Amino acid sequence: MALEEYKRKRDFKKTPEPEGKAARKAGRERFFCVQKHLASHLHYDFRLEHRGVLLSWAVPKGPSLDPKTKRLAMKVEDHPIEYGEFEGVIPEGYGAGIVMLWDRGTWTPQVDDVDAALKKGDLKFTLDGYKLKGSWVLVRTGGRYPGARGGGDRSWLLIKHRDDWAGDVDIVDFAPKSVKSNGDFEDILAGDTPAIWSSHRPAKGGETGAMLAEIIEKAARLKNEREAATKSATGPRSGRSPQSSRRTSPQSSRRTQKNRVVKTKRSS
Repeated sequence: MALEEYKRKRDFKKTPEPEGKAARKAGRERFFCVQKHLASHLHYDFRLEHRGVLLSWAVPKGPSLDPKTKRLAMKVEDHPIEYGEFEGVIPEGYGAGIVMLWDRGTWTPQVDDVDAALKKGDLKFTLDGYKLKGSWVLVRTGGRYPGARGGGDRSWLLIKHRDDWAGDVDIVDFAPKSVKSNGDFEDILAGDTPAIWSSHRPAKGGETGAMLAEIIEKAARLKNEREAATKSATGPRSGRSPQSSRRTSPQSSRRTQKNRVVKTKRSS
């Protein structure tokens, strides 16, 4: 039941996303991840493992290390634990776009009862990821935050607490690449089928559409370069050495023989 909404929105015959199931694993640290998702709009999916699923919030501008900056985080459906390692291309349907595993690690609640904190709308926790660390809080806004949609239950704020890991570095710009593949969106798309996106893509207009068009172009170029390099490396090879593979023309052969005769006469 925990993943009913997740499964209802997806056709697993078309999407490479894991179908998954709720699965609690005792004696293990809680997992968290942030997936950078270029779909109809660029956003960051912030996920915390709890009760066998990944609680999920869509953060349009991504996390900020600056405690003064409060990031809107819209609560979305729970995701399966397996989704925490997903990186790839969703070709069509719900969430169509490119998904990058931007950060991952473990999280520790700073409260005794996570469920009570979620119900109250004030969840404090510590992150230990590659990019995000230290103390954070998710606070439900009650729908009062400018630009919030979907009612008070969905609208939250993701805020960094002041500690040694806080600062004014724009982490989404400073560290834009995947922690799984060390690639960017074009690298992920190049590993799939960038050609089909020329006519069918999730965003065709505005800033996101322009960004995606550039990524498709880069991905197609990368794919072509990789295929050309593979063909060059695995192409047919001759068993002869470069010297032995050179052909000597009849004229060149006669000149060589004549020179040998002249040298022999002089030496005698």
